[in-house]
Amino acid sequence: MGRRQHLRVRTQGRAAYGRPGAPPTAGRVLARNREWRGEARAAWLCGLGLTGVLVSIDLARGSLDGWRGGFWAGLGALFLAVLMPQRVTAGDGWLATRGLLKERRVRTDLLTRVRRSDGITPRLVLRDVGGGRVELDPQVLIANPLLWHQLDEGARRARRSGLLREGAPVLAAVGDRVDGDGARELLESAGLE
Repeated sequence: MGRRQHLRVRTQGRAAYGRPGAPPTAGRVLARNREWRGEARAAWLCGLGLTGVLVSIDLARGSLDGWRGGFWAGLGALFLAVLMPQRVTAGDGWLATRGLLKERRVRTDLLTRVRRSDGITPRLVLRDVGGGRVELDPQVLIANPLLWHQLDEGARRARRSGLLREGAPVLAAVGDRVDGDGARELLESAGLE
């Protein structure tokens, strides 16, 4: 019918262009979780291994039929879904996590709240002005300094603009861990430790 019109939005003195309906956080990926492929491969191997063991046991007993085989395959798929790690990516002013079903994004330069949720697995919960919410394991940021750099840079902008009022100590603690691990790696590679 007609040409698609593009939106022009002004963000921090820069013009950003995008498609209508596109999330404002869409952009080029500058950092990603480097260990994700290995962790995803391990999750697949565990799910397939569990299915293989259960089917082999049933086959050895002579009680394997279509229903039982389907049940064991479903159980293996459920095990895979539980073990599959989130894919974490970041760009200029955004951070995203992708699970099995959906992707969640948060604008790091518009963060309002950061908190640490302790439990069996500690989680970092980020919230932005638009209601975006992301939960991720702080260990992912510690293991990937480029991801941490993108989050920290956006959080500093949010703090300067007065949006981020809750969570600066949480981010400082993660930053200390990232810096400590980075310094330790540098010393080890130089043979000084």
